[in-house]
Amino acid sequence: MPRSKGGVVLRRRHNKALKFTKGQRMSRHLLWHRANEAMLKSLFYATRDRRQRKRDLRGLWITRINAAARQNSITYSRLMHALKQADIRLDRKILADLAVRDAQAFARIVEAARSA
Repeated sequence: MPRSKGGVVLRRRHNKALKFTKGQRMSRHLLWHRANEAMLKSLFYATRDRRQRKRDLRGLWITRINAAARQNSITYSRLMHALKQADIRLDRKILADLAVRDAQAFARIVEAARSA
């Protein structure tokens, strides 16, 4: 049986990795083996960091809500508890956006939560 070499399929696979890593430094965009390692690593990082971004944004929202809540003389945890008691269903993303863009509306929400 004759020996099967990669041929056109192998060249396409190599070119795919090299095209993917275009713009990277040193041998990562020149040599196929290094380019393939870089490509696999970058795809792994991209997958991991899509989940990481969600965690980071939630932390940022909590920090913003806490800062705005303390300006209204209440802590973050007491505010969130008061919101649940008052049955005000706003998620952290919306609360953080209100805290940054519309301080008066955020203050009204805090007062409504306090009174309930």
